[in-house]
Amino acid sequence: MRFTVAVDAMGGDESPLKVIRGLDLFLQNNQNLKFLIFGNRDLINPILEKYPLVGTSSTIVHTNEKVLDNESPLEAVKNGKNSSMWLALSALKNKNADIAISAGNTAALLVMSRLILETIKGIDKPALASMWPSHKGLSVVLDLGANIDCSIKNLVDFSKLGAALYRAVFKKEKPTVALLNIGSEDSKGSDLLKKSLQELRQINTDSFLFNGFIEGNHIKDGNADVIVTDGFSGNIALKTAEGTAKYIAALVKEKFLKSWYSKFIYLLSFKIFNSIKDDLDPRKYNGGIFLGLTSPVVKSHGGTDYIGFYHSIKLCYDILNGNLQEQIQKNL
Repeated sequence: MRFTVAVDAMGGDESPLKVIRGLDLFLQNNQNLKFLIFGNRDLINPILEKYPLVGTSSTIVHTNEKVLDNESPLEAVKNGKNSSMWLALSALKNKNADIAISAGNTAALLVMSRLILETIKGIDKPALASMWPSHKGLSVVLDLGANIDCSIKNLVDFSKLGAALYRAVFKKEKPTVALLNIGSEDSKGSDLLKKSLQELRQINTDSFLFNGFIEGNHIKDGNADVIVTDGFSGNIALKTAEGTAKYIAALVKEKFLKSWYSKFIYLLSFKIFNSIKDDLDPRKYNGGIFLGLTSPVVKSHGGTDYIGFYHSIKLCYDILNGNLQEQIQKNL
């Protein structure tokens, strides 16, 4: 089956060039997507001449307007009814596309998505989820900043949504779920987390296996497929992880460029360090997913390049191929 992706081509740095190049890279390996591209035709068409594979798999919908990175969500909604972001989400609502993607303003995308698509019945708040690397592959972590304050019901809902995403992408029938906390013992953490722990333990479901609490330093172990937290803690964890990865990469580079001897050792171990660099490359894990909406929306990092955008398009395909929305309904 060939799915349709509604693409906001104007959001983020170096767009629409990085967007078109990312689509081209995907199509070189997989022809099972076609694209509705929303943006300025005068900027997009000259790029498509260099990437004909994208041109033959796409329809361009022209608009001169886009949501600016520094616009508030209120301004974006008020002034952006003809923006590339709004039009891409509207195409999704009108069933002209199966999923939407944007590298634009995150807050504006969340608010527009909630206004245009609405939340699934029974879900109070959508959550922002992403894939994190671990020793055993990838884990789903949510919420990463969409909801600063959460209730017990929100955390239970996020568990169901995260498990559905993991099952859709990785085909594991019963993913393991854990709540992020300052300790693994039942006595640790806030009242919200303790009550959420008891609520999740009482749920009788074949959709996921609840493993209790998990500490931040054990996320990388891969013993939990899905890690659930509120958006405040999740965003701090995300930024800390990103900063740590950048620090390690910079430190390794600095040490191996320090002397001729260290450069020689680096050359001898080039393949090993290249592999480490590849594993730490944030572009491989680019793409957040707004879960809990009536249709899926993917948020690409605004500062990524075409390789990062390619990985977010690949995530779109994995979500659609795994019937994410159907998996969510099974969990509710």
